[in-house]
Amino acid sequence: MKRTVLTSALFAVFAVPSVALATDGYFPHGYGMKAKGMGGATTAMAIDSFGGANNPASMVWAGDRFDIGVDLFSPKRDISRSGSFASSGGFASIDGSVTSGSNLFFVPEFGYNKMLGWDMSVGVSVYGNGGMNTDYNGGQIPAGSLVCGTGAGQFNQASQEAGPYNLLCGSGKLTMNLEQLTIAPTFAMKVNKDHSFGGSLLIARQAFHAEGLSAFYSFTSAPFAGLPFATGNNLTNRGKDSNWGYGLKFGWMGKMSDTVTLGASYASKMKMGKFDKYKDLFAGEGYFDIPESFALGIAFKANPKWTIAADYQRINYGGIRSIANPSTTAGDGLGPFGGIPNTLGCASCRGFGWSSVNVFKLGAEYQYNPNLILRAGYNHTDNPIQGRDVTFNIIAPGVVQDHATLGFTYNVSKDSELTMAYMHAFKNSVQAPSLFNAFGVPASIEKIQMYENSLGIAYSMKLK
Repeated sequence: MKRTVLTSALFAVFAVPSVALATDGYFPHGYGMKAKGMGGATTAMAIDSFGGANNPASMVWAGDRFDIGVDLFSPKRDISRSGSFASSGGFASIDGSVTSGSNLFFVPEFGYNKMLGWDMSVGVSVYGNGGMNTDYNGGQIPAGSLVCGTGAGQFNQASQEAGPYNLLCGSGKLTMNLEQLTIAPTFAMKVNKDHSFGGSLLIARQAFHAEGLSAFYSFTSAPFAGLPFATGNNLTNRGKDSNWGYGLKFGWMGKMSDTVTLGASYASKMKMGKFDKYKDLFAGEGYFDIPESFALGIAFKANPKWTIAADYQRINYGGIRSIANPSTTAGDGLGPFGGIPNTLGCASCRGFGWSSVNVFKLGAEYQYNPNLILRAGYNHTDNPIQGRDVTFNIIAPGVVQDHATLGFTYNVSKDSELTMAYMHAFKNSVQAPSLFNAFGVPASIEKIQMYENSLGIAYSMKLK
C-alpha cells in the first residue's frame, strides 16, 4: 500500500508541467509547505523531507516520512511607458501600458526520507527551484510607428515585421517563460547526538521560451541573415527549449542546547546545458546557469508551545553572466533607432543586470493543541533590478521584496497530517528612464511592477 502511495505521489509531481516563481528574485520564498508558512525560515529546523532544498543535514532528524503538495501561485505584473516624444498620440509615440495574463501556476513538491538506523538517512526532495513567466498582449504601438517600423534606421528593419507592435517594438504578443525543477537525492549523518552533516546531489531540468523580441534582432551577430525573421534566428519565437544540469548542496545542523538549534547550508552554482534555440538572447551563447546560494539559520524554542526561527540567505545572481551582465553597453547612444550588432549573445554582451540579493526570513510556530500547529512569517529580499535595466526586465519583473505568510498543520491521524500555507508579496515597482533613450528615441519613463499571492496544500505521512 505504501509503495503504491509513493509511486502515485512521484507521478503526480512529474506530471505537472508548469513551474513559475518570482519571489526572492526568481527563487521561491521557501521550500516545502511548512517552510512557506514561516516565511522560509527553516535552515535550523527538521520538520519535513525537504532538507534537500533547505538543509541536507536536517533529514537525519526528520524520521521516516513522505510529503507531497502543490502551491497555487498567482503573480500580477504590469508594465507602462509614458512621456515618449509625440506622446500626445502622434504616429511616433511608443507610449502604452499592459497587464500580463497567465497569472495562475501550479508548483508541485515531493519529499521522501528513510532512516538507516538512528544516525543516518537517505531521501529525495523534488521542488520548483525557481522560474519566471510573463505574457503580455501586443498591439500597444501602431503599425505606422516611426521608431518600431521596418524602414532604414528603425528597430524592425532587420525583421521586416510590420506591426502593430508590443511595448518592446516586437511583433505580436510579448512572452517569456522560465521553469526550473530540481531533484535532490540526499544523505545525512549524525556525528554525535547533537550534530549532523548532510549532502545532496542537485539535478535540475529547466525550460525556456520567448516571443515578441523581434526588435532586438539587429543586436545579434548576424542581424540581417536568415529572413524571414521567424525562422532565421536564435533570439525569439523558437518554441520551448530545455536542458539539464547539476550541482551540490551541503549542510550542518547543531543542537546547541535544549532551546537553541543552529543550521547552515551551501548550494553550488548549477552548471546547466545551453538553450541553443535562444543563444542570441542570453549572454554566453545560451548558457543560463542556476546561481550559488548559502544560508544561516537559528531556531529558538521559547517554551513547549512556541518556536521562533530566523534565516539569512544570499543568492548570487551576480555570478551568472546571462542574468547579471548589464543591459547597457558601450555602444549605447549611437542612435538613431536601430540596434548595435554583436551586443546580444556573446560572453560580455547584454544581460538582465540582476544583482546578488540578501534575504532575511523570520518565522514563528505555535502548538495550539496536540493536533494543530499554527505558523506565520515574514520574508524580505533585496530588489535585484536596477533602474538602468528596467527595459530588459519588462519580460522579467522580479521586483517584489516583502512577503507575509500564514500556515498551519493539522494531524488527520496518528501518522498523517495536512499542511496549508498562504503568502502575499506586497506590490513593488521600479521606474526609470527607458533604454530606448540611449538610441536617440526620447522614450522617457518606464515602470515595471508586481505583487503576488500563493495558496498551497500538502499531505504528509509518517512511515513505519
